[in-house]
Amino acid sequence: MTTKHESNVSQPNIKSNQPWLKNIYATPVVKSFIAGTLSGTCSTVLFQPFDLVKTRLQKSVNIGSKLGMIAEFKNVIKNENVSGLWNGLIPSLWRCVPGIGLYFASLHWMKSTLGNTQTHPVESFLFGASARTIAGIVVLPFTVIKTRYESGDFKYNGIIHAIKFTYAKEGLQGLYSGLAPTLLRDVPFSGIYLMFYTQLKALSSNNVDTSSLINFTNGIIAGTFTSFITQPADVIKTNMQLYPLKYGRLKTVIPYIYSCGLFGFWRGIIPRSLRRTLMSALSWTVYEEVMKVCDVKT
Repeated sequence: MTTKHESNVSQPNIKSNQPWLKNIYATPVVKSFIAGTLSGTCSTVLFQPFDLVKTRLQKSVNIGSKLGMIAEFKNVIKNENVSGLWNGLIPSLWRCVPGIGLYFASLHWMKSTLGNTQTHPVESFLFGASARTIAGIVVLPFTVIKTRYESGDFKYNGIIHAIKFTYAKEGLQGLYSGLAPTLLRDVPFSGIYLMFYTQLKALSSNNVDTSSLINFTNGIIAGTFTSFITQPADVIKTNMQLYPLKYGRLKTVIPYIYSCGLFGFWRGIIPRSLRRTLMSALSWTVYEEVMKVCDVKT
């Protein structure tokens, strides 16, 4: 039978075997990364159908088409069943889960290290833009693979095969195709989004804990505005990643889209706005709640 004295003696020995592990998990940056990955997983799985439909609408063959979001949803279900709406989910998870985790971890580090007590709008923009730049560059190969999966024009036998095949055929340039428009889309989106989100949060919190509903509402408002502004870059990015040999340069893809009408640059705006707005709002809401549980100030 173990005595009370023996129990007290044995416990410190167990903890002392891996003190570094406890210290790592205790850091706010790691907690931010974990909270980000959790929020990224939830939002990616829920809103993947909107991303798939958006990609299908933005393909070069559909740029000048009058086919709308509902019709494309019906086409996917008719030809690929309901499960077809989640094509590209695995590469989306490979991209979004670590990407969102890295974004929140980078953002938390910058805010806690470089930020002021009261966040200025310009500071929020710069932090959001910088964190997204880091995450965007790191996970871009998975973004390329995700886009090609969703298009329905590429057949791969898994993520590793897709990366190897793309690298063998197109080199590193293929895995990083569409880097410029991706950053032109995501960097301002994240900067403007965080600027609006933090200011709305400050106005609505009134020095008290902000509810999940208010956080979600703030995310919806910020996401709707920024989605519209950055939509042209998203259309350009999609076509550069799907057809790098044909539209691998901005000077070729932009004139083509414009030749189909100015609206071509906003092709797929509805499903992207729904997906991006809801995904960002949910990600931030889950992130804020997880960080509250972890007792870390955001």
